[in-house]
Amino acid sequence: MMDFPELALPIVAQLRDAAKIDPTNAIAFQGSPGANSHRAALGARPNMAPLPCYGFVNALDAVKSGEAGQAIIPIENSHNGRVADIHFLLPESGLSIVGEYFLPIHHALMAPAPPQDGSVHGLDSIKAAFSHPQALGQSRHFLRKHDIVPLNFIDTAGAAAHVAELGDPTIAAISPSISAELYGLEIVKDHVEDAVDNMTRFVILANKPTFLSVDPNKPAMTTFIFEVKNIPAALYKVLGGFATNGVNMTKLESYQVGASFSATRFYADIIGVPGDPAVDRALEECAFHSKELRILGTYEQARKRG
Repeated sequence: MMDFPELALPIVAQLRDAAKIDPTNAIAFQGSPGANSHRAALGARPNMAPLPCYGFVNALDAVKSGEAGQAIIPIENSHNGRVADIHFLLPESGLSIVGEYFLPIHHALMAPAPPQDGSVHGLDSIKAAFSHPQALGQSRHFLRKHDIVPLNFIDTAGAAAHVAELGDPTIAAISPSISAELYGLEIVKDHVEDAVDNMTRFVILANKPTFLSVDPNKPAMTTFIFEVKNIPAALYKVLGGFATNGVNMTKLESYQVGASFSATRFYADIIGVPGDPAVDRALEECAFHSKELRILGTYEQARKRG
């Protein structure tokens, strides 16, 4: 817990004590209280106790150790792409994806109050801003326009607490507006995100997978990873299996495995569930052309695709 900024520690302790009452009803998230992941936890699981964890690995480990029943992790942003390292961490965790949640992202630029000499905050007084790399990336045009230097921090709300501790009115944080109230900062400018439709997708993870029936009235997603055999057209043949069986693939991303750059692993989302004959045929063909195929989870859609 000492990894959190000092100002955040009392709130972290309070939330952790509440989560300990019934760990099975706790949902772990990465970041300090007030972070977007905290907001997502409250929105996705309003009846569960949010459990703040310092890093993504800590949040996943909280589920594995029984400190929490579930974890909610950001996986991609509509304007800044996937969250770094998540595609490595999810398979390694051994947890199953049991749900998803979409959170509209709005950020504010906030800073300590200026000296009591009648001066007020203006954008020209801010020299630098701390935040999570995703939030900085989502506000990069704003920062460049106002000549504000971006500085990385492990999470948005933690950045706000850190800036409050520094006490320098020229050093700001980019964070959800609730962080200003939590850590005693003034909002210099609201809605500094570059796009009004800024959205982050979160996945919810648990120790045990959900088993969904084939019900067309409840559209579902299946997430899996696969590593194709190192032969010509292997990926083409894999994708052809989904095409010929009429299975809609809504996401496909590649990333390297190891330092040799000779093995490429793919992360994919499809609409449908195992047990549907078309999905089963497509996955069987994928497995035939792959060295590895592993399903990470099957879960109901939080937002309709297509």
